[in-house]
Amino acid sequence: MLASGSVTELHRWPVKSMAGQPVDALRIDERGAAGDRAHALFDEHKGAPRRLTAREAPRMLLWRAGYDGEIEADDVPTPTLTAPDGRSFAWQDNDLPRALEDDLGRPVALKRDLGLMQDLGHSLLVTTQATLDAVAAELDAPLDLRRFRTNVHVVLDDAAAYTEEQWEGRELAIGEATFRLLHPCERCAIPTRDPDTTEKWGELLRWLTRERRGLFGINARPLRAARIALGDPVTVR
Repeated sequence: MLASGSVTELHRWPVKSMAGQPVDALRIDERGAAGDRAHALFDEHKGAPRRLTAREAPRMLLWRAGYDGEIEADDVPTPTLTAPDGRSFAWQDNDLPRALEDDLGRPVALKRDLGLMQDLGHSLLVTTQATLDAVAAELDAPLDLRRFRTNVHVVLDDAAAYTEEQWEGRELAIGEATFRLLHPCERCAIPTRDPDTTEKWGELLRWLTRERRGLFGINARPLRAARIALGDPVTVR
């Protein structure tokens, strides 16, 4: 056994690049976490549809998307979106595209895909508290976990920071669920944006690139359908 610990946070992101929701449990199957990145916005770039992210439209981070309660992998509802000014919209609301266009400064199309639209398909992101604390200490600044848009955050017993960078190819067990650990996650510019203000902190990515090859967290692929919850035991073998 390489590491053990427990789950301390779970997050689901119903709309890609929007703020998501902390949850007590996640249903997972081979696609990933139920409802995670099941919705996205598209704009037009150079005459072709483009999946829009906070790289192009940072104000997406100020929109919050959520489902009501625990959801099943094969019964994912549409989310409710909350605008920066507090207005709420159902995904099917005819006023939502115009509200998004007015706030983001561009026309958008809404897309739903229960195959999920992660950057790396059929996966979840796992992060560790030791690494989060180590990066914050090196930068001498608080570091909000939401910047990294993790799905599963764990506290490990007696494990050093960055230990997850050595887990590629290993098996991760979380409660009743098992995962194949893929490669460490190479970060883009999105973590440089404050999730509450969108203010850019370029030094975060510069430091990660310079000192950690741009890595933070590790991608994990579910091996079977299961449910994971806060407090579940974690082991890496």
